[in-house]
Amino acid sequence: MDKKADKPAKGKRAATMSRAKSRSPSAERVRRHRERMKAMGLKPVTIWVPDVDTPEFKAQLARAIDVINEDEESRRVLEGMLELGDFSDWR
Repeated sequence: MDKKADKPAKGKRAATMSRAKSRSPSAERVRRHRERMKAMGLKPVTIWVPDVDTPEFKAQLARAIDVINEDEESRRVLEGMLELGDFSDWR
């Protein structure tokens, strides 16, 4: 029997195999985690949320709070919600 010569890998798998050797331990953990999530039928998504540290966001929040505080019905709703809430375990 003739032994076949090893051929260089081709395609996506080849790129993955060559990169796997140079991955850091943390990158490898992330890769395995993502593979497990994909196996469960999940896929990653990116969600963009406001940056709460920007002055613009803080100003917008302050305006919204002022509107709520100036409205008597909103105040009654908030007071009712506070009465229903159980805050005994808050520190």
